[in-house]
Amino acid sequence: MDPAATGDGKAVMLTCHDLTRVYREGPQDVTVLDGLALEVRAGERVAVVGSSGSGKTTLLNLLGGLDRPTRGEVRVAGESLLALGDAALGRFRNRRIGFVYQFHHLLAEFTALENAALPLIVRGQRKKAAEARARELLEKVGMAARAAHKPGELSGGERQRVAIARALVTDPSLVLMDEPTGNLDRATAASILALMDELARTTACAFVVVTHDPALAAHQDRVLKLDGGRLTESHDD
Repeated sequence: MDPAATGDGKAVMLTCHDLTRVYREGPQDVTVLDGLALEVRAGERVAVVGSSGSGKTTLLNLLGGLDRPTRGEVRVAGESLLALGDAALGRFRNRRIGFVYQFHHLLAEFTALENAALPLIVRGQRKKAAEARARELLEKVGMAARAAHKPGELSGGERQRVAIARALVTDPSLVLMDEPTGNLDRATAASILALMDELARTTACAFVVVTHDPALAAHQDRVLKLDGGRLTESHDD
């Protein structure tokens, strides 16, 4: 299903309705997300901020199909994640959703090129074609010259750039970022911010970024605060 277009012509890449997640802790039910609603359009960057324990990681896991909601629905590019079985959901994530974590989760034994190409190889694409596409993305994030290097030979910022290339290699509809600058020094984080600005201008995917970093949040189109299991517009300076 194609994502619906909004009045400004931009497709809606992510929608959530009545999103609720309840965990059982001993004899009690703990509600982490409570009827949350969210809409993100193509090319839009949304930051989600909130205190530790407010449910930001839970929200990302639900948006990415890594966890199932207790109630409600998540739709990515018009597709309901709830309607997909586990195998179909795995295939959908591979095609439509990119992930960037604070700790890059690159495979130590693989080169930057091989790490960036991995989602396409998992999909069944031929290695030569997958690596050609991965090389294009490494060029885009300024890592083409380091393509043959393994993660242990790269700086923290370089590893994060490879992780961003890996997230984008499948041309996803949605990119989810969990503290992507949280493990970087200020100068390196600033370079990642500049890269994100460029990617937002040149790709049609939607970005949702969970962060404690005010500078990173301020670079996004919207800042939402997660509190009490719901999202509200944040107007903090």
